[in-house]
Amino acid sequence: MVRALGGPAPADPAPADPAPADPAPADSAGPSSARPGGSAPATTAATAATAAGTGRAGWHRRVAALPLAYLAALVVLGFVHPFLPTWRWAAVHLLLLGAVSNAILVWSAHFTAAVLRTPAPDRRRAQAARLGILNVGVLAVLVAGTADRPWLGVGGAALVFAAVAAHLVGLARRLRRALPARFTVTVHYYLAAAVALLAGVPVGAWMLVVDDALRPRLVLFHAHVNLLGWVTLTVLGTLLTLWPTVLRARMADGAVRAATVALPLAVTGLALLGVGVLAWWRVVATAGLALFILAALVALRPALAVARVRPPYAFAGWSLAAASVWLLAALGMDAATLLSADGPATAADRFDAVLLPLLVGFVAQVLIGALSHLLPMVLGGGPGPVRRRTALLERHGPQRVAAANAALVVFVLPTPPFVRVTTSLLILVVLVQFLVPAARVLLTARR
Repeated sequence: MVRALGGPAPADPAPADPAPADPAPADSAGPSSARPGGSAPATTAATAATAAGTGRAGWHRRVAALPLAYLAALVVLGFVHPFLPTWRWAAVHLLLLGAVSNAILVWSAHFTAAVLRTPAPDRRRAQAARLGILNVGVLAVLVAGTADRPWLGVGGAALVFAAVAAHLVGLARRLRRALPARFTVTVHYYLAAAVALLAGVPVGAWMLVVDDALRPRLVLFHAHVNLLGWVTLTVLGTLLTLWPTVLRARMADGAVRAATVALPLAVTGLALLGVGVLAWWRVVATAGLALFILAALVALRPALAVARVRPPYAFAGWSLAAASVWLLAALGMDAATLLSADGPATAADRFDAVLLPLLVGFVAQVLIGALSHLLPMVLGGGPGPVRRRTALLERHGPQRVAAANAALVVFVLPTPPFVRVTTSLLILVVLVQFLVPAARVLLTARR
């Protein structure tokens, strides 16, 4: 799978728009409800009113279809993969480049507006344009990787790079114009994540057209910078405010300070890791990864404190909690793999064992858990529809979380092929159990 990851296509893309989503002072999908020492999140009635007043509901109804479409394509791929030689590479990029990057593009803009308390735009043409450019690039990369058209993939990577760069400029401009805000550090995480992706995209594009002795090092750089930089930094920055909101609890004392301390640790660790794998300075790479793990622990510690007071009680919370556990486990496995490898080729081959827990255990569970919480809130319509949508997306929550994580545990263990096939089908079933109600939520919200 790592060969596929570094194989026919580039990196994993980015956020968008200096004219972001909506201010969320009274929005339970935003950070203001997670104020330390404050009250529980605002009512769904306030959420509905905000959505109606800003036109947010229609926007999120349209753009939410993007990550869902890529997830649906993953399900289809699960059944047709015997006929597609590059299916593993395609699966990785459908999830990361397609589903996750579209979600980050939309929701980082939403949370940026929320934490900076800036007004929602009357029109979202710039954000829509960036989403359009991103997805044209994603589709070009996917076609290039499966049809062996490397220069088409390079063009797609250039479009992805352009969308991310424009988003980065937009976020920076928005941050510069905003008044000081308590949760500004969240936007700093988004900026760092976008910079990481801008470093990873050219390396992915380079691997499309060049295959030489440096390839294992480029694969390791591409995978780590995109997964830990683009995805993980975005998640850590968002969980600062999203996690207490999901649990309907007060934010832990010192949470903002912890996030502020963790960010430079994570960025420094990621830089050392990137340089270490490119030069194959194994000790430097491992030290960088250890520093990144420390940063994750610092950032997640307040979340643990909140969960001790009010444990997760529904699917979104359970899913985010399980994802955090898989993240730390996979990072520990990754550090052991790097430290024990006798060369970059060995490390790249062994990264296969780390990739699955990161992709399925961490990335996919964060995406599905976050969307299960956020979508009902931002689509508006009043308390009744919000409750119905939430109930629909939370249906069979314990079974879905237990099945997905048990299947993943079995899958990563040395098991016979037929057991691995069965468990992979179970993971696909759990994914369908999210996609079907999510599609119903979007269709019914349109009426």
